[in-house]
Amino acid sequence: MPWIQAHLTTSKAQAPLIELLFESLGALATTLEDAKDEPLLEPKPGELPLWQLTRITGLFEGNINSDKLRQRINQTLNSDVTLTLELEVLEDKAWERAWLDDFHAMPFGSRLWICPQGKRPDQEDAVIVELDPGLAFGTGTHPTTALCLQWLDRTPLEQLELIDFGCGSGILAVAALKLGAKKVFATDHDLQAIQATAANAEKNGVLERLQLCDSGHLPDHPVDLVMANILAGTLIELKALLTGLTRPGGRIILSGILSEQAERVSEVYAESFMMSPPQQQEEWILLEGYKK
Repeated sequence: MPWIQAHLTTSKAQAPLIELLFESLGALATTLEDAKDEPLLEPKPGELPLWQLTRITGLFEGNINSDKLRQRINQTLNSDVTLTLELEVLEDKAWERAWLDDFHAMPFGSRLWICPQGKRPDQEDAVIVELDPGLAFGTGTHPTTALCLQWLDRTPLEQLELIDFGCGSGILAVAALKLGAKKVFATDHDLQAIQATAANAEKNGVLERLQLCDSGHLPDHPVDLVMANILAGTLIELKALLTGLTRPGGRIILSGILSEQAERVSEVYAESFMMSPPQQQEEWILLEGYKK
């Protein structure tokens, strides 16, 4: 069955009302996005900021009466706002996986490759991670993940124990194991991430060296390397925890940091780590530190 997407651009003040209206008219899902290239950086906990000009999209079943939809919106808002209403017909398909059609083999560093199943590079010494991210975050396409993968590729990992904090699809954990790490502890607050990590580790033949754990059951001893590819605010909040998980002389890798946030994150971790110069890709930063 086809679906109908209704797009309506409105002001920041009216956006919550339009969202509720779409839901009351039978929208199965609603999304809000920037309509005028107005960046919103990391909000504080509990904040849900909106853009001054917001584009709201409602997903409706294909049999909805579009004329009645326009009429109800205009009546509720007491104005002809539907002059900017766009209706789009979507053919039914597995949308949550459709984007994978464009996922191709990608190199990171001199030998590490991230590949969808069945697609392999023509490189004799390639270290290949076959990846199906499923519904969890992480394919290597984002600069924060790419920075971490490039770092893993050029770093000797033999006999090291690692923690992948916020593992997503497990891409970093599996890559580290394929590159020779002794053991990786992977944790995430999202159950889908844990499931995706386990599936990808099994597919790559490294499941026996992977230990999945929730935030309440982290390793009871510090490890050689902690990798946390999350957000700057969360990295600052978790400084004590991540520091305690890193052994003296061990290393910490922090990513998910915008360039303007890097100095603050580095200052916080410099209390316990000797911080190296930041590594940058586009507007994103990776920080490396050695535990004092």
